[in-house]
Amino acid sequence: MRFLRHPFWGNLAREPLGLTGFILIGLLVLVALFAPLLAPYSPNRQVLSDALSAPSAAHWAGTDEFGRDILSRLIWGSRLTLRTVLSVSAIVGPIGLIIGVVAGYFGGWTDTILMRITDIVLSFPSLVLALAFAAAIGPGLNTAIIAISLTSWPPIARLARAETLVVRNSDYVSAARVYGAGHLRLIALYVTPMCIPSVVVRLTLNMAVITLTAASLGFLGLGAQPPAPEWGAMSSAGRQYMIDYWWVAVMPGIAILLTSLSFNIAGDALRDILDPRHDRS
Repeated sequence: MRFLRHPFWGNLAREPLGLTGFILIGLLVLVALFAPLLAPYSPNRQVLSDALSAPSAAHWAGTDEFGRDILSRLIWGSRLTLRTVLSVSAIVGPIGLIIGVVAGYFGGWTDTILMRITDIVLSFPSLVLALAFAAAIGPGLNTAIIAISLTSWPPIARLARAETLVVRNSDYVSAARVYGAGHLRLIALYVTPMCIPSVVVRLTLNMAVITLTAASLGFLGLGAQPPAPEWGAMSSAGRQYMIDYWWVAVMPGIAILLTSLSFNIAGDALRDILDPRHDRS
């Protein structure tokens, strides 16, 4: 109950759009967790006689070219989307945080080398670089996670570095240094904790980009492979039926849109709440 009385929830209640985003993300998580109970059919169940059926009471989102229920595939596909988003965030968050904090804290050649590596990765369009990695490694969900991770850490690193440049000269860090705290202790206990809120906000905003990039890789056939119900691959398969059977491609597109939008507005709200300079009056 003390968790529910945290000031964060009161501040979130003053951000109705952000609250909507958090609610949608919560619903997505619940759908992914209870997919076996919520999906009306098996995601790979084929009924060729029902192929390309329009949305109806039997199939709320219609069926695809193999007679598979699109709604069931979207529900099961939420698991793949969340797995990709959470896996990439769990990889790029610590990597970007460590690189940025080390570069900002030590400065000098350490900062120059790490930031030049970061700039090199940033100079390539993230989707193009992810496509190159995915094509080199081979298609698959794990490949997509690795490819997206390799291109998503630089913004986190630059943000962590900027925060560290401010924090390392603060009074409490100077006081800890005077009392004999070493570099490792200063970084772990005094500098890094001050950078984490900004990194968390950035990761939340990045989740929308991760969702779109994963869908793009799936659309191009470099993500999760058939018959896995990956939203991007579902949209790709439905594009040839777009004129007469619009729901095959549009329904996965709506799922991608709502998920990305939810992460974006939730990230914006989180940034406003965690920013001490934000005026909530």
